[in-house]
Amino acid sequence: MTKKPKSDYAIQAVANALRLLHVFRDEDEIGVAELARRLELPKNNVFRLLATMEELSFIEQSCVSGRYRLGLACHALGQAFTRARPLIERARPVLDRLLQETGETVHLAVRDGFEVVHLDARAPVREIAIGVRTGRRAPIHCTALGKALLAWEPKESVERFLRRRLRAYTPSTRTDPDLLRQELAKIRASRHALDEEEFAVGLKCVAAPLFDHTRRAVASLGIAGPAVRLSDERLPRLTSLVREAAGGASRALGGDLNS
Repeated sequence: MTKKPKSDYAIQAVANALRLLHVFRDEDEIGVAELARRLELPKNNVFRLLATMEELSFIEQSCVSGRYRLGLACHALGQAFTRARPLIERARPVLDRLLQETGETVHLAVRDGFEVVHLDARAPVREIAIGVRTGRRAPIHCTALGKALLAWEPKESVERFLRRRLRAYTPSTRTDPDLLRQELAKIRASRHALDEEEFAVGLKCVAAPLFDHTRRAVASLGIAGPAVRLSDERLPRLTSLVREAAGGASRALGGDLNS
């Protein structure tokens, strides 16, 4: 007997509720009309979803703006996710130390499909007001965190990715498959990746992969800052610190390619 694909068991109302939650990855608050537009659902359906999720504390309505935002139940789930992820727990001391050593914003990320997801971050006091958003997603081909992971993917996976039409975010974004292949080879050799204003003009990043006990690249960590601070003179020292931090985090996970 042929086993049914899991998609055959999907419940549309549940799928819509989860799609609604995903909207808040990039929004602090949002109104019913805008949610309906993004989800391509009738406003009445969205209102019923919100009412149900508000009853269970996954969504709450601001008494000031009347718009909706994530509720405390989402925070509790996020905390449970963090507790269940030894990667985050073991990497945190490394992130804190790297912040102290560099004075720049520090990120920890994992790959999800063709994107990287920021699991944790640390920011210097001068940039607290800017906000460091965990859960943020970014493209894999033009971020240091992404390329540090893509370089360690199996060749067939990389080639499948390079067959996609890659978006250029800035004039510096590399979208030519041959150039990206060359860059990924350099990343594997040097064990670090750079983003030189490829995702956002004026922003530079350097990142390195983290390996687990199976010697698989499971995450990446790196620093990001204005191009004027991550200058050519300062970058070699920062790169060395990032690589050392990644090595320490890898050892905490039981993985080290030098062992």
